[in-house]
Amino acid sequence: MKKHRRFEKARFKKGIFILPNIFTSLNILCGFYAVIASIDGEFVPAAISILIAAVFDTMDGKIARATHTTSRFGVEYDSLADVISFGMAPGVMMYLWALQPMGRIGWLAAFLYMVCGALRLARFNTQTGTISSDYFVGLPIPGGAGMCATAILFFNRLGIQGYDYPVIILMLLYVLSFLMISTIRYYSFKKPELFHRMKFNVLVTAILILIFIASQPQIALFLFGLAYIVSGSFSNMKYRRSLKEEPIVGNEHPPPPV
Repeated sequence: MKKHRRFEKARFKKGIFILPNIFTSLNILCGFYAVIASIDGEFVPAAISILIAAVFDTMDGKIARATHTTSRFGVEYDSLADVISFGMAPGVMMYLWALQPMGRIGWLAAFLYMVCGALRLARFNTQTGTISSDYFVGLPIPGGAGMCATAILFFNRLGIQGYDYPVIILMLLYVLSFLMISTIRYYSFKKPELFHRMKFNVLVTAILILIFIASQPQIALFLFGLAYIVSGSFSNMKYRRSLKEEPIVGNEHPPPPV
C-alpha cells in the first residue's frame, strides 16, 4: 500500500500535460464568463460563450488523443470543467433569463438541470472503457448546454424575451434533465467518417448546410441542436432492433421440421 502511494506521488511530481489542459482551462474561462455575463443581463454573449466552451471541450480531448497525452488528471479536470461550463453556467443563465419570475420553482428547475448534468458526467466516468465509444448513454451535458444556448439565440433572433414564455423554458430544462440521466443512446461522432471517401452529393449537402449556418446562424444552430435531441429516440430504436436481430448463442440453427 505504501509502495503504491509512493508510486502515485512520483507520477504526480513528474507534472501534467500542458496543451490539452490549457484548452480545458479555456473551457472553464468561457463558462465563468457566461455566469458573469448572465448576472449582468448580457444573455446573448453568455450563450455564445457556452458554445465556444463546447468547442474547447471537443478540442482538448482530440488534442490529448492525437498527441498521446491522455491522463487520469486530464479526465477529472475535464469533468470538473464541464460541470462549470455546461452545468452551472447554463442553469444560472436560464434562471436569470426566463425563470426568475417563477421564484422557487424556477431556480429549482435550474438546480435540477445542474445536478442531472453532474450525475451524467459521473456515470460517464464510471462507464469509460466498458461501453462502446460510438454512442453516449444519455444526452451528453454539452448537448444540453448547447440546446439552452441556442434557444436563447433563437428567441433573441425572433425578438422574444425568455420571461414571456417561462413555462416553455421550464419544460425545456426538465426534458433536458431527464434525457441526460436516461439510457437513451446518442451518436458520439467519434468515428472519422469525414476522412473516408463519400459520394459527391454529400459534399454539396455539407456546403449547403454551411451556407445556411452562415446566413441564419441563430436559427440553424437551434434546429441542429433540436435535431440532435430528437435523434436519440431514433438511435435507441435502431440499437434495440439490432439486439433483437442478433442470433442467440447455442440456437443459431432453426430446429428440424417435425
